[in-house]
Amino acid sequence: MDRSVSDGMGHGSVSLWNGALNKENNNSNENISTSNDNVGPVIRILEIEAKIDKEPTQIDESSSAVLKYRTPNFRASATVEISPFSDNEAWKVGWIQACTDMTFHNTYGKEGYTSWEFPELTSGKQSMISDCDGRHYPWYGSRNETVIFKGPCDRYQTATVYMNDNFHPHVTWRNPANRHQLDPNLTHIVRDQSFYVWLVAWNMVTMKSFVMQTISWCMQLEIAVDPRCPLGERATLISNPVPRQPIILDYNVPIPRCALTPPCANSAQMLVWHPRRGKPVCVIPPVWKSQNRSPKRDTKL
Repeated sequence: MDRSVSDGMGHGSVSLWNGALNKENNNSNENISTSNDNVGPVIRILEIEAKIDKEPTQIDESSSAVLKYRTPNFRASATVEISPFSDNEAWKVGWIQACTDMTFHNTYGKEGYTSWEFPELTSGKQSMISDCDGRHYPWYGSRNETVIFKGPCDRYQTATVYMNDNFHPHVTWRNPANRHQLDPNLTHIVRDQSFYVWLVAWNMVTMKSFVMQTISWCMQLEIAVDPRCPLGERATLISNPVPRQPIILDYNVPIPRCALTPPCANSAQMLVWHPRRGKPVCVIPPVWKSQNRSPKRDTKL
């Protein structure tokens, strides 16, 4: 078993990865036989957990330029076991995450609001967007988030994969679309974001993949801001300080192609100003716009 994953290991085409996903989604959610004739190894989940830390979002007003906040962490862990297998194969097991919905509005008095958006979702072209690290598509990460089992091996092997996620943005006190704004005028923040997380087993030789478990989670927060107050006394969390807990589903949600390939959420997001009157204006364009034709970013498996 090799817990280290090199950037160059397991490269494959997007079409091979997408074609490999088991269309039946392995709805048992407990263990999978990796071949129809049961010759290959059996991979099963020994233990799985998903939770969000039971603590409120922390607000930081130490900067005169931006309001900062940090949400509690979403955490997932799974211990998996693979049976002995004689073939000279390698299996990668790990987490894949995709965002399905996002509302992220920062209101500036009666002038309007800024909105972080994914054009792929707002246009309806995609149902989800990959939330990988942008380097190891489609995996959420390449350290504790994945593990590789190498054969041949004559014993049972176990490993635990972990992932965690939270939000810690900076929101400007002043309307970023108005360069002449001198006084703070941020009055309200609302964020509502939803995700699917999949535990996936992938044969790095045959390119066949299996969804082992699906988790659904969301993060919702609302902050009221009085820009007339002194710095350090402006913002108040008004949403429920106890986060809604994730759900480990008793069925598997299919993984669409768009959740496995570029762009990822960090490179696709754009900041849009929605004035009270007039048309929306792009304040910060998506990074992905200048990269979407690069063949080097097709996949990093």
